[in-house]
Amino acid sequence: MSGFRRIWPSVAAVDGWLTEGQAAALYDAARSCPPRGRIVEIGSFRGRSTIVLAAAAPRLAEVVAIDPHAGTDRGPRELSGFEDAAREDRMRFEQNLSSAGVRERVRHVARTSEAALDDVQGAVDVLFVDGAHRYRTARSDLRAWGGRVAPGGTMLVHDSFSSVGVTVAILRELLWSRRFRYDGRTGSLATYRFDASASRRGSALRQLAQLPWFAKNVLVKLLISARLLRAEWPY
Repeated sequence: MSGFRRIWPSVAAVDGWLTEGQAAALYDAARSCPPRGRIVEIGSFRGRSTIVLAAAAPRLAEVVAIDPHAGTDRGPRELSGFEDAAREDRMRFEQNLSSAGVRERVRHVARTSEAALDDVQGAVDVLFVDGAHRYRTARSDLRAWGGRVAPGGTMLVHDSFSSVGVTVAILRELLWSRRFRYDGRTGSLATYRFDASASRRGSALRQLAQLPWFAKNVLVKLLISARLLRAEWPY
């Protein structure tokens, strides 16, 4: 069995919204990290993606998980007032990483992504962004943390072309980026490569081609919110 197939059954038991296909994409990205490189995750929740990244990371690579577990921007439609749930999330995060045997591989920074910028020194080889989905915070993550990605590195952004805030932030920061090439998506997980030589026009057109799918996602969410459609949130 491949490494990913070995770990997926235990990862699937951890609460979170990462699909199997998206987890496999994260696993492959972490495997491509240089032997002494650095992997940074923004938004850990209960550790589903963290376990995948840590399990795939080279033995000497640094794995940093950034999540304040503060009860704000906890999840879909959970913007504030979830402090008790966040304490439970933090406890489950620690337990899940320990159960998966990767706790010692991960450095947890219990701060917001903006405050944590000084807690990580140097370039980032693999960046996974799944933090707060509001536009200003999402754009800040793409700009500040995306600016730390090393040449040839990978940035993966969850809820791309699904969340309104994240999608607008992508269009502002990455559509015509001189640094990042859009490589496609697995569901709502978009992959970008640091490639300053890539065609900006080609990258932009590939991203714009995702907008009909984005429009469909927004419509479905509106129907769910209006109770005109029964489906599990987030769609």
